[in-house]
Amino acid sequence: MKLFKFIVILLILLSSVKDYAQHRIVLKAEVDLETKIIAAEQELDYYNDSDVPLNAIVLNDWNNAYSAKDTPLARRFSDEFTRSFHLANDEERGNTNILSIIGPEYTSLHYTRPPEHPDLVLVTLQNPVMPHQRIRLKITYLIKIPSDRFTRYGYNSNGEMNLKDWFLMPARFQDQTFTTYSNENLDDAANAASDYTLLLTVPKNKEITSDLNQIRTEEKAEKTIYTFEGKNRHNFSLVISPFINYSSYKNTITEVVTDIKSNRVTEIQKAILIDKIVLFVNDNVGGFPHEKITVSQLDYDRDPFYGLNQLPAFLAPFSDDFLYEIKFLKTYTNNFLKSSLQLDPRKENWIYDGLQMYLIIKYIEENHPDMKMMGNISKFKLLKSFYLTNIEFNGQFNYLYLLMARKNLDQPIGDAKTTFIKFNEQIAGKYKAGLSFNYLDQFLGDATLTIAITDFYSLNKKQQTTEYDFETILKSRTDKNIDWFFNTLVHSRELIDYRFGNVVRSKDSLTVTVENNQKATVPISLYGFKNGKIVFKEWLENIKTDSTFTIPRNGADKLALNYTDEVPEYNQRNNWKSLKGFFVPNRPIKFNLMKDLEHPYYNQIFYVPDFEYNLYDGLALGMRLHNKSLLDKPFSYDVTPIFSFKTQSLIGSASVAYNQQIRDSRLYNIRYGMSSSYYHYAPDAAYLKLTPSVTFRFREENLRNNKKRFIGLRYVMVDREKSIFTMDKNNENYSVLDIRYGSTKTEVTNHFSFLTDVQVSNAFGKFSGQLEYRHLFDNNRQVNLRFYGGTFLYRKTDSDFFSFATDRPTDYLFDYNYYGRSESSGLFSQQLIIAEGGFKSKLDIPYANQWITTVNGSFNIWNWIELYGDAGMVKNKYSDPKFIYDSGIRLNLVTDYFELYFPVYSSNGWEIAQPNYNEKIRFIVTISPGTLLNLFTRKWL
Repeated sequence: MKLFKFIVILLILLSSVKDYAQHRIVLKAEVDLETKIIAAEQELDYYNDSDVPLNAIVLNDWNNAYSAKDTPLARRFSDEFTRSFHLANDEERGNTNILSIIGPEYTSLHYTRPPEHPDLVLVTLQNPVMPHQRIRLKITYLIKIPSDRFTRYGYNSNGEMNLKDWFLMPARFQDQTFTTYSNENLDDAANAASDYTLLLTVPKNKEITSDLNQIRTEEKAEKTIYTFEGKNRHNFSLVISPFINYSSYKNTITEVVTDIKSNRVTEIQKAILIDKIVLFVNDNVGGFPHEKITVSQLDYDRDPFYGLNQLPAFLAPFSDDFLYEIKFLKTYTNNFLKSSLQLDPRKENWIYDGLQMYLIIKYIEENHPDMKMMGNISKFKLLKSFYLTNIEFNGQFNYLYLLMARKNLDQPIGDAKTTFIKFNEQIAGKYKAGLSFNYLDQFLGDATLTIAITDFYSLNKKQQTTEYDFETILKSRTDKNIDWFFNTLVHSRELIDYRFGNVVRSKDSLTVTVENNQKATVPISLYGFKNGKIVFKEWLENIKTDSTFTIPRNGADKLALNYTDEVPEYNQRNNWKSLKGFFVPNRPIKFNLMKDLEHPYYNQIFYVPDFEYNLYDGLALGMRLHNKSLLDKPFSYDVTPIFSFKTQSLIGSASVAYNQQIRDSRLYNIRYGMSSSYYHYAPDAAYLKLTPSVTFRFREENLRNNKKRFIGLRYVMVDREKSIFTMDKNNENYSVLDIRYGSTKTEVTNHFSFLTDVQVSNAFGKFSGQLEYRHLFDNNRQVNLRFYGGTFLYRKTDSDFFSFATDRPTDYLFDYNYYGRSESSGLFSQQLIIAEGGFKSKLDIPYANQWITTVNGSFNIWNWIELYGDAGMVKNKYSDPKFIYDSGIRLNLVTDYFELYFPVYSSNGWEIAQPNYNEKIRFIVTISPGTLLNLFTRKWL
């Protein structure tokens, strides 16, 4: 068996002994720093190393992705709510202007750009290139370099150019076809390996930095010509700068050129840390195949180590040398792997991510085993009780993966990189990939994984590789079944969650039942403890539903599954089993101030001092009690009793909810809830609201699709005290059945939402619908449109309390965050909530008790200054339909969060010329932290 495995490995490693990079590129590039244009003359010797004739050649032209607002790159920006590219002028965007492509015998070749891939060039050949034959193309083109404010690549205001994927490169050819990927700002260009010669002409006195080898320099008039060479490369970096940024560090393995910033780390310290990291990667992967590697601050800024840069600098949680070490480690491992492995960088990106994060995890274990996730903050006495400050540095990888898994937003790490939502692409997916490699390493033991990695790395020096090559090498190195690694961890969303069932104790042995709460069948580690120390560890396998194992007790008084987090498990709160007796809890209760990470050893109750304000309750202080940690839980509760000093009474709110996450369905979440609230709605009266509800949430199979839908059912019961200050004197108590359907799809350039609402009660029945549309045009003008219509199905009351409102709904369901809901004059009456009619002016017809139709629109005239207009028809009983309208100026500072409306002309006449104009100004202000959080997280999710 061992001989067979050895032969398999030997055949793989020797399957290609040729010099793999058969394509050759000679690129003459003259840079004009004023116009940001590079004039290029390129000679491409293309070698057909496949077994099929080629009638065309595909070239990657990723610089042309910046040429328009409808490219795949532009759509990616829009999906992730990045406005800078769409709002940029033509001078800031880049493009490639191909002047000619000349083939053999000076024939001009036809080329096209595929409609869906404007950043690819398809060159049609007059005669096919036969297998193992060459063709030489001569290409002349102009490259307009984009601003770096979109992706950090391009030119900046300091006179620098940071260039990557800026010239024409042959696309990867595999499985008898070219790989046709567009630039989506993911650093995953599928370029074929080539030998490069670059003749770069720049103005004098410019610093040039590249990971190519500099051969010579020639001064000519006011220009300098640099000659660089590189062998067997997929790409290279190039920086043109008016000043020196980079430092060079050489060791026995390679030359490192870096500008990673750290003002407080000496050159000697940097050299020592760089040498240690280079040697570490060399020992665990292999030698770098090129003479030089660039590790830039730009590379780090594009893919930072999340957590290090989220803490305030004044806390100084990490030492300067540790920060430099981690920054360099993360960037070096990324650039090392991207320059060395010859995988498909989009479809097989999980191997790049997994190896990078696995190396980081292993490096921390070996060099900083006592480092905490929050660094030196863990030493603060006031913070020692928080689990967040005590968790190991490597513990953050599992928690950031779980952040998405608990929201049912995790994705298979083996999927194509373009399918990931941003948080998964940059954080959660990477971390799960690293955890998966570490999990496999712990399970296999004996450095099996490290040996397989080095074998795979050696193969990449000789040929293009695939995931199958990695799997073959890995399985040849072990007798254990590791199909679960590829089938479950890599190519599925199946969750891992084991818990203890029945445990039968004896003095010398334990009969333990372990239950599988999810679909994944993977190995799980079992630990035994005595007086807090580990006395045994076992790997349990093949637990599909539940399995029973008999093991020696070794004096254990407690059991734990997955104690050291080697398994990326969905729920670790059910991993403990006490053996001390029936009345000793597995997880005792612990009270925590504010919020914390979920602690697997305790049942946490969080308490938070709270204050609220509205006009009638005044300032109210109290305490919020809840169980919501930084990770979502299926069951949550939230109780907030607060004391109103103005009314000298206890007010507040309470809620309980259960989230049912559905993994493999467009119906991905069902939320069952019960909520209640008690506040004052008028100076002399309070209300009690009780609402049982159920909400069904739907999404598209493609999680990057921003379209979401929901169906909501709730029964709102309101008990109101009588008040002499309100318009409604008859309907103090009521109940309403409310059924809603909503659909929304939003991005930078387009927003569309639709909502229907049916309400049924003893006093009335009504139906309404609302449609919102927002579009950002190519000229950076934006139009906002909202259509609303509603009608009563029946009505058994004479009060307008339940009527449709034109400008200020009565909010009888107490849904809106009014600061003074019963006010008819004064500042609080000017608060605007866009609902029902959506008018901004206070008109003579404030309500409609039969039907209403309105349209609200706005159009920006300069940045956040807009013109708005509203128009509609309202119908009241015993009167004809009335047409109403208003118009004015909208300061749209932050849409839906901070807006001001200045009425100009309406059905009331010229409002701007009328007395007390300041009382007509309307405002939208959102101060709720939970609501504001959505503003900052939407681009990630």
